[in-house]
Order: sequence, then C-alpha cells, then structure tokens
Amino acid sequence: MTPTRVTLHDLGVRRDREEWIVGRVETGDVIAVPTQGMRVIRLLQEGATVPEVERRLVAETGTRVNVGGFVEGLLRAGLVAAVDGCPVPTAAPPPPTLPRLLPRHVRWTLNPLLHAALATVILAGAAVALLRPGAVPGWRDLLWSDRGTLVLLAQSAAGWLLILLHELAHLCTARAAGVPGRVRFGTRLQFLTAQTEVSGIWLAERRVRLTVYLSGMALDAAVCAVCLLLTVPAGPHPALSVVAMTALIMLSTQFLVFMRTDLYFVLQDVTGCRNLYGDSTAYAAHLCRRALLRPSADPLARLPRTEGRWVRAYTALLVAGTALCLCLAAAVTVPATVGLLAGSVRALLDPPGWVAAADGVVTVLVVTGFHVLWARTWWLRHGPRARRAAGLLRRNRDPERSVR
Repeated sequence: MTPTRVTLHDLGVRRDREEWIVGRVETGDVIAVPTQGMRVIRLLQEGATVPEVERRLVAETGTRVNVGGFVEGLLRAGLVAAVDGCPVPTAAPPPPTLPRLLPRHVRWTLNPLLHAALATVILAGAAVALLRPGAVPGWRDLLWSDRGTLVLLAQSAAGWLLILLHELAHLCTARAAGVPGRVRFGTRLQFLTAQTEVSGIWLAERRVRLTVYLSGMALDAAVCAVCLLLTVPAGPHPALSVVAMTALIMLSTQFLVFMRTDLYFVLQDVTGCRNLYGDSTAYAAHLCRRALLRPSADPLARLPRTEGRWVRAYTALLVAGTALCLCLAAAVTVPATVGLLAGSVRALLDPPGWVAAADGVVTVLVVTGFHVLWARTWWLRHGPRARRAAGLLRRNRDPERSVR
C-alpha cells in the first residue's frame, strides 16, 4: 500500500550541476535526485501528503509523477523517519570517534590562514630539499641500526604515529564541517590501513570537501618539511630521517588512486563522478562476462557520456594497478616476510645469545601481529561475501543436494 503521509529525517542538501545531493550527515546516507525529486522532498517537508504532492506536481508541470515509487526509494536510502505516523525502524548510526570533540573545538582547521601557514612550511621544506639534496633521506636511512629489532620498532612507532596524525587531520576537518566521522581499520589489497569514514562530507561545499580529503596529505607533507628544516640548524639525525622518510612513503602511496586513497576522492570529486570505484568495478565485471560470452548489460549506459569516459579510464588503471600490486606481493612481499620470519625462528631455536633471541622474539611478534590484524580486518569486511561465495561453490559442486 502506498504511504499517505511521510516524515523525513533532518536532511542536508546541496546543488550539484543538474541534480541535488540529499542525505543525512550523521549516517552518511546520501543520494542524488533530479530537480523534480527535490521538489517532492520540499513538499513532503512542508507537510504535504503523497496524493497532495502528486496533485501539486501535475498542476505545476502538467505531468504525472510516481511519488509513491520515489518515496520507496527514499525509504531504501534510509532518509524516511516515519510513514503514516509509524516510525521507520533504522539502525542507529555508528558512534563517532572522539564524540566529545565538537565542531567549535576544531573550526580553526578550516581557516584559510592555517592552510596558508601549512603551505609556507611545505614550500620551505621543498626549498631545503632543492638547495641541500643531501638532507633528503633515502631508504638506507631507515636502516639506522645493526639491530633489526630496533629498526623495526622505530619504523613501526613512526608509522603508527603518522597514521594517527593523518587520520586525526581528516577527522578534525570533517568534524569542523559538522560531519561526525569514524576512524577504523581497513584493507586495500595487501595493505593494512586506517581510514576515516566521512561520507556525510558529500553534503558540504566543494572547498570544504577538498580540504577534508587533502588534510591528511597536507599534514604528512608538513611533518616531512619540518624534519628537513630541522636538519639546517641541528644537522642530520636518525630520528629526523626515519620520520621524514616514513612521511614521504605515506605521501607516495596516496598516488595509488586505484586503491581509493585520499587522491582517489579528490579525483572523483573534480571529475564529477558519483561512485568512480563502484562503477569501474561493475564495468570490469561486465567486460569479463562479455569475454566469457555471457549476457551482460553495460553498466555505463545509465551514466552521462563524460562520466562514462572517466569510468573507462579509471577501469584500465584499476585493473593494471591491482594486478601490479598483487604481483609485487607475490614476488617481493611474501618471500621477504617468510624469509624474515624464518631467520627469526632460526635465531630462536639456536640463539647465539640473549640479544639475538630477544631480537627474534620481537620480530616474530611484530610481523605476525601485523598480519593477524590484517586478516581480522579483511574478514570483518569481506567475510560475509566470502561465505556466500563458498556456499555457491558447494551448491554448484553438489547439484543433487541443492535440488533437495
């Protein structure tokens, strides 16, 4: 039965070309609707019933609109609070990270003066790198000690500290814009990452969106620049080299846009694509089905021509980048990890001394702990899909059982 009276949640709205972006900031549920759909939402917010909205639109446009079907779409998107006076059951929004951090506490992070100061520091660091190339660290600077344990612990400490600061930059700038934000672990191919969920930022203006997307990279670049600037009066130091090199590595990984890094969201925003990664994944699957001579509808047919071109280009980058990363993992990462663990285990089984034994213990704990955390994070995200795929495989292998 078509609902009569619909109560919507508090919605954020912004214009985006010929469409409107509508959604809930607190949950990140966001959709794009045409101008006529926005008119329906306005009328519903004013208290009009579904039949009244239909009559108003016929009077205004001369065409009949399926308002009931549109309302069902709003229901599926999680934007409806009540139907005919009955509350719509919805899952509570996930708790934000640092809930006591209020927008007024971090509004300064959106101040253009702060951005100018960060740009000045970064440019000063770049000048030091150009005028004193010897101050720029290399990968050998990470091997500052003969003890692998000390190198591993120092690298881990610097890496996790910079990751924390990076995600805090995203969280604070998003919170300043009124978006709750939540920091959690995630996986991108073979990499364990921390990521800040700020889907509600889609409802903010472009300058704010880009500030949130680029805030982590700006902080990484500023940290690296400060380390380079400190070498001018103090000279080179292993701690400065480790931190600067770690920041440079983190910055470089952001250019791997096929893994939905910070620059991926910038690319998606400036190209005007709604879901660049999702559409490209669907298009790649479509091409695979066509290659196997299976029927498949082109998912790009529903997209504007310009957006379709961007999706095709990103699909090529996605496939090539993913294949390259997996090949590197198989050829380099896995053998190196196995070799490191094997050497540590040998040192534990026949230690030449307590220092070597301690070195082996710490190495095994750090490396295995990292991979256990990766596996747990991957399973929490992809486990249900993996179980469904395994169930389909079992049914395909045992057709008689599936018939029963």
